Amino acid sequence: MVDVELDYVLPSPDLRAFLTLFYRFHAPAAVHDDVERAQQAQLRFRLSPGAGAYHLPDGSRQDAPAAHLIGPTTGPVRARAEGPLTVFGMGIPPTGWWALVGGDASATRNRVVDATALLGAEGTAAVLALREAGDVAAMAAVAEPLLRRRLRGGHEGALTFCTAVDAWLSGSPSPALDALLDATRLSRRQVERRCNALYGAPPKLLARKYRALRAAVMMASGETGGADGFYDQSHMIREVKQFTGLTPRRLRDAPGALARITIAQRRALVGQVHPIVSET
Repeated sequence: MVDVELDYVLPSPDLRAFLTLFYRFHAPAAVHDDVERAQQAQLRFRLSPGAGAYHLPDGSRQDAPAAHLIGPTTGPVRARAEGPLTVFGMGIPPTGWWALVGGDASATRNRVVDATALLGAEGTAAVLALREAGDVAAMAAVAEPLLRRRLRGGHEGALTFCTAVDAWLSGSPSPALDALLDATRLSRRQVERRCNALYGAPPKLLARKYRALRAAVMMASGETGGADGFYDQSHMIREVKQFTGLTPRRLRDAPGALARITIAQRRALVGQVHPIVSET
């Protein structure tokens, strides 16, 4: 197995409501070809010269420009790029989507978008500056001023709603929709519309996604309780594979370089980030 490098750093406190983690990923092989699990939206900068592309859950293949945005994904994504590959990126939670990107997140679900329209000429300059930065902390220092200039105000409503949804998703392996309706004091239709706009998916699909991701992390980490919330063993296997691309056995025995290092690094952040990040 070819070793890969993955380093994380937390955003500055004023940006933590809008970004989960900054990361630097490096794969030394001549070709990087691995599978990413379903996840939140990502903003990424490819700092190495080779071309890259993603194979999305709907079967489409989409090129990855030097600066690109990946909308929320609802299944495994195969990433393939010429190497050696170096990428700087960041997770964009729903509040960050509202404040940094705007628009309906469901319109870019399982889609790759050229970030030039979002960042303009600053994005091109950022790629050049990021290539000169030595480590993930230096890269974060380049990115943060750019992101602060993108932030729009009036995000209190989105933050309140997303806080309730995240608590709902992390509070139970199989959260009941009625509990979310009670917490938000919104109708079913309003909750579904806002979840689609901010999370890129309706609440029931989100609950399935994060139940499967949480189970996958527990299995890969050798922890018990990964089967909680599923009807039976067959249901668990189907759901975990649908959202991660890997069976429970594969997760335990041979998860792949990217899955292995991602899970290990994020588990090390328990207590520093929201459980929706560290546990999934």
